[in-house]
Amino acid sequence: MRIPIIALAGCLSLMSGVSALASVSGQAVIPGYGAITPIEGAVERPDRNLRYRVMFNVTKAAATPDKINPSLEKVARFLNLLGNDGVRPEHGDVVVIVHGPATPIVTEDRAYATKTGVAANPNRALIEALKKAGVSVRVCSQALIGNGIDPATVEKSVETDVSALTTMATLQLRGWALIPD
Repeated sequence: MRIPIIALAGCLSLMSGVSALASVSGQAVIPGYGAITPIEGAVERPDRNLRYRVMFNVTKAAATPDKINPSLEKVARFLNLLGNDGVRPEHGDVVVIVHGPATPIVTEDRAYATKTGVAANPNRALIEALKKAGVSVRVCSQALIGNGIDPATVEKSVETDVSALTTMATLQLRGWALIPD
């Protein structure tokens, strides 16, 4: 009689754990950005048993500098899609490397205004939300120089790498999946 009661207690414990996880699922990891539409019955879903180590290559500028960069918003969408199924990457397992025409998105407002003519950088709040969620946001030092941006004007929460090329090669060799923009 003790074994069935212990088994029942274990099942109830597991079920309460599943319901607690389900309550976390469905909540936006990055509220206000990267909107998703959950679809019931989708075949391929995020796998809770995988470690998601993903690098986003962000090179394209937004259509106009007063808009949030769509490639940066894609990072939020990815996290929200994973989070909808209860998957949370470990801190630092999602990396954003910014370079090319997108480089100004990582600058403080004054530098952004000088470069784009738009007073406030619309990407700053999203970058801070991504950082809060454990995303490593980086910029290529070569792109800073190539775009005439003083490295001292980069947002303090953004890391500067020697180059996007070496970061992408190194992280892929270490097992990160690359998602291009």
